[in-house]
Amino acid sequence: MAVVAAISSAGLLLAGCSKADDNGDNDGNKAAGANAATNSVVNASTAKGGTVNYAMSDVPDSFDPGNTYYAYMYNFSRLYARPLLTFKPAPGEKGNEVVPDLAESKGETTDGGKTWTYKIRKGVKYEDGTEVTSADVKYAVERSNFARDVLSLGPNYFAQFLDGGDKYKGPYKDKSEAGIASIETPDKYTITFKLKQSFTDFDYLVTAPQTAPVPRAKDTGVDYTKKIVSSGSYKFESYEEGKSVTLVRNPEWSADTDPLRKQYPDKIVVKLKVNQATIDKDLMAGTTTIDLAGRGVDTQTQAQVLNNADEKANTDNTYGGRLVYAALNTEVKPFDNVECRKAVQYAIDKVAVQTAQGGPVRGDIASTVLPPDVIGYQKFDSYASKGGKGDAAKAKEHLTACKQPSGFKTYISARSDRQQEVDAATAIIDSLKKVGINAEMKQYPSGKYFTDYAGVPAFAKKQGIGIMMMQWGADWPTGYGFLNQILNGKAISSSGNTNLSSFDNADVNKLLDEAIQNPDEAARNAAYAEVDKKTMDEAVIVPLTYFKVLLYRSPDATNVVSSAAWSGQYDALNLGTTKK
Repeated sequence: MAVVAAISSAGLLLAGCSKADDNGDNDGNKAAGANAATNSVVNASTAKGGTVNYAMSDVPDSFDPGNTYYAYMYNFSRLYARPLLTFKPAPGEKGNEVVPDLAESKGETTDGGKTWTYKIRKGVKYEDGTEVTSADVKYAVERSNFARDVLSLGPNYFAQFLDGGDKYKGPYKDKSEAGIASIETPDKYTITFKLKQSFTDFDYLVTAPQTAPVPRAKDTGVDYTKKIVSSGSYKFESYEEGKSVTLVRNPEWSADTDPLRKQYPDKIVVKLKVNQATIDKDLMAGTTTIDLAGRGVDTQTQAQVLNNADEKANTDNTYGGRLVYAALNTEVKPFDNVECRKAVQYAIDKVAVQTAQGGPVRGDIASTVLPPDVIGYQKFDSYASKGGKGDAAKAKEHLTACKQPSGFKTYISARSDRQQEVDAATAIIDSLKKVGINAEMKQYPSGKYFTDYAGVPAFAKKQGIGIMMMQWGADWPTGYGFLNQILNGKAISSSGNTNLSSFDNADVNKLLDEAIQNPDEAARNAAYAEVDKKTMDEAVIVPLTYFKVLLYRSPDATNVVSSAAWSGQYDALNLGTTKK
């Protein structure tokens, strides 16, 4: 990921162009080929009509914009839920640029980042014709951050940083319409956030779908998914839980109040619980336009497309700022002992894990928490081994140091519908067995992985899950956006938890808390590198690979861009189809 560039004028926004990109190239298709969508718009078109078909091997955590934490849902939800700001629908690192969405412009702050004010666009309407107001944005933030017993997914940055956030009980318990005092709405179009401390990345924070407006009168809590009120260019026509979702054009949407969306297809259909091999087959046939989860083709399809020049030309292979890692649970014995954690660090053959995932096309061997394309990254390797294949002798030394010379038994969790993750976990099990650590796998569905299983510390502890498979991408493209929710002790929650190690280190917490207040970018980046090193010293995360995704680009898809903002996934905002 790259440093965010200055905002382009609306006339230069890629979403409004019918050319390859905004560098003057007038031939939208001439760059088509392998990795074309990472640097240009593939099949650029302003044609309207047809149905864009999505498919997914499981189900999302939630379609509720205030109760989701997968990058693909942050991306997809913008079709029906407009956050204050968003990322420019552009290829590669150009997609990291923050641009206004529901808000007229970026936030204004006059006190070094403690107070942030946004003006929302006038005339934006919900699907029922009522106008979106600043009060709806305030309510959306309150429900998504302060009612964790009802909506447990998504990050809790607002709860951490808003003044009085530790006392407010959320709108389902506090029935007063006044809500939290530190979010002010002096008029229908102005919203001001008052923080406990400076937060230099706040414009990034409000790109989250948690700032997409929700009318209080239409909110049904956990059941809101069944009748989401659209503020975007599409609305829900049908929702069959666990089966399918159909979106159609929102007739109340207006291009006059939205410089980003173009409303190209007539309909958008999402089919759920489709076998991954079937998804790949349908992508190649053109009957499916996009894999919703953006996981990339499976291993069998990978060989097929990479060995065929014509098929390979329809692929995009990119980093997207993600790390595949194993989280070591400090709440489960013997991983409460750092020496036992270090034993695992040395024992794992990372080349075997990389091979299980599909080889180098799926990612490079990792040694740090921060990936190379996230701001703040510094190269180092605290547990180096010859060729990245592990060091059994050193692993046994640390087992002896943690008073487990003969090894021990533990459990490792993985998502059952992610075969590459299961295969990687199997490779880890084989590595650990060689030094006497016997790990048994427990598989859980990805749609409930964080709400019911790995993301519930009490469940993980009770089940004795000492190792948890994880893939993580930045909430936004800075060291803080990557590190905070997986390493800050304040981010640990009883459900929907992403700090899977239950890591609560005072030094790390302080570094993160102070860095986000520091106006000096170089100092912030140095702090993030130090957090990385301290985390590796504590051995709570085993970096496996800097994940690369191999996406197959449907030949019938139009306006296709692989965006760094969405971990290399295809930007959903203006995808269309040639099939009518």
